[in-house]
Amino acid sequence: MGDRAPPVRGRVVTVIGTAMRIVSVSNFFDTHGGGLERVAAHLNREFADAGHDVAWAASDADGLPKSPARLIALHCANPTEKLTGLPMPLPGPRSIARLWRAVRDADAVVIHDALYVTSILAMIFAKAANKRAIMIQHIGVIPFTGPLLNGVMRLANAIVTRPMMAAADRLAFISATVRDDLLGAPPRRPSLLVFNGVDHSVFNAQRARARDETRTRWGLPTDAPLAVFVGRFVDKKGLRILRLLAQQRPDVHFALLGQGPIDPHEWNLANVHPLGQQPQEAIADLYRAADMLLLPSVGEGYPLVVQEAMACGLPVICGDGSARADPAAGRWLIGVDIDLTDPGGSAGRCAAAIDALKDAPVDTAGMAGYAAEAYDWSRMAAALLDGLC
Repeated sequence: MGDRAPPVRGRVVTVIGTAMRIVSVSNFFDTHGGGLERVAAHLNREFADAGHDVAWAASDADGLPKSPARLIALHCANPTEKLTGLPMPLPGPRSIARLWRAVRDADAVVIHDALYVTSILAMIFAKAANKRAIMIQHIGVIPFTGPLLNGVMRLANAIVTRPMMAAADRLAFISATVRDDLLGAPPRRPSLLVFNGVDHSVFNAQRARARDETRTRWGLPTDAPLAVFVGRFVDKKGLRILRLLAQQRPDVHFALLGQGPIDPHEWNLANVHPLGQQPQEAIADLYRAADMLLLPSVGEGYPLVVQEAMACGLPVICGDGSARADPAAGRWLIGVDIDLTDPGGSAGRCAAAIDALKDAPVDTAGMAGYAAEAYDWSRMAAALLDGLC
């Protein structure tokens, strides 16, 4: 029953019916550095390019971004991220009132993920004000290392995620894996399967500079296999697994791009190179200079960094769930069974995947060509808003 937007060639920017006032609600702005926030930023640009009046409501904890959308800065506390790695911004009374006014004045509300307090409030306000609500579900069930948090996650999906999905006027998934986790296979209700886009002006297989030049620029070896990790430095992204893997495989070097409560500098491993949070152009250069993207994460849908690496022609080793997110792309992705309760075993399976990639290289040209054709931000935006004008 899941629908998928038809493929088109090239970039499509059209005014979708009558211009609307849209308020987009995400946990943070893209200054936070997470994939969900980056998706929200790209979609807001597409909505604005298509002629819509766009406002963006999110926690201002990391500062305000540059955006064509009007920014609605929500002052929030975020007590859980340092404790669990799971961000949960909690808005204060004035920010709640600000969000209510934004929803009341909009024609449609685009909500990114169900479990955030700001998302729940946005859905309640949309129903109260009789506004159309689109919910984009990015993640499914997040497995934690402890039974208590796993129980809380199952309960939250039962009492929050499922009612939020039922309340949405339009429900979209960016991953077949997440859709199947939450709606069953085949899905129990109509929904849209639409994959995140890629900025192909940045992420492409055309080398901006020579491989060795890029590695030397970042202080990386030119004569050793190089794996790149891009994401938040938190447990669910597999940082403990990466540490053990780096210890097991001193022959492989690991460039880690991102930030978070875990500090890889403290590992004191000569083959681990923490490079901090970097602009997209620098990440694309590193993709083109590396041998693989390594993302041993759990509980994700289809991480945007996977699609961007594919577009750059970089082989990808990731969790099984992410490797199944786009059934048509699975032939190019190397999925690994990642278990946060067994980091040593997971690291061993990642090491085996690295060896398998060396023995059976991926058709990187075919993969990059598929990504260039299949992942398009303007098509994603048009599919989400189709029928709402």
